[in-house]
Amino acid sequence: MTISEVETYLDQVFPQLHHGGRTYFIEDVGPLTARMRCDYHERHLRPGGTISGPTMMALADLALYVAILGQIGPVGLAVTTSLNYNFLRKPGPVALIAEARLLKLGKRLAVGEVALFSQGDSEMVCHATGTYSIPSER
Repeated sequence: MTISEVETYLDQVFPQLHHGGRTYFIEDVGPLTARMRCDYHERHLRPGGTISGPTMMALADLALYVAILGQIGPVGLAVTTSLNYNFLRKPGPVALIAEARLLKLGKRLAVGEVALFSQGDSEMVCHATGTYSIPSER
């Protein structure tokens, strides 16, 4: 699927993603990869003024899902079966960038990793690994 096709599909099956305004954007979908951005917004902050863990977790999970959709097409019931997050440093007060890479894409399981960065910074703020279950009927 192209960026436009994935965006259209997500808007149809997951409209709550943009509740309160669009802040998640697909920047690239490639072979076994996806790159996404979450714009900096006060609704994503935790006490202390930093981007919250749940915001980073949502972006990582979504980036992994987008990478999978880019390869297998519009499969709504491809679901997360596990995610692991390592928060490495405090993100800056800028957009977050997620770079997802699929390590394995099988018939029933997809395994991948996501690196999160503050926009403009090369230091990773979070590293996530995850597995998705892909339904047998595509």
